[in-house]
Amino acid sequence: MLAEHLGCRAVLLNPATDPARGLAAHVGLQTMFHSDEPFEFLPEYVDELRAMSVGAITFPTRYLLVAAKGDELLDWREMVAKYPGARLRLLEGSDHGISDFDQVIDEVLSFAGFGST
Repeated sequence: MLAEHLGCRAVLLNPATDPARGLAAHVGLQTMFHSDEPFEFLPEYVDELRAMSVGAITFPTRYLLVAAKGDELLDWREMVAKYPGARLRLLEGSDHGISDFDQVIDEVLSFAGFGST
């Protein structure tokens, strides 16, 4: 969304293509990931996500999509379909957290304008 509104580059790492759809099932009382502390995920949050949704991207060259075929939460094919024409780095295997990020970090930093490490 920010890349479309600001015209800046964006590196997308295993992005959720429709977060409102995926998170709608979690409305209600939840527990923090790293503790047992409860919190309430409100329906308004899903509405806010829907309001921020962007349709088709306008300048695909502004995007670098890093998608892992082994992502256990999201389907890499949806990612590729959502960002047609974007520079694509498709990782065989890997996972949602891109545990082998060291394989792509130089490309990510270079694309973002920070050079390689």
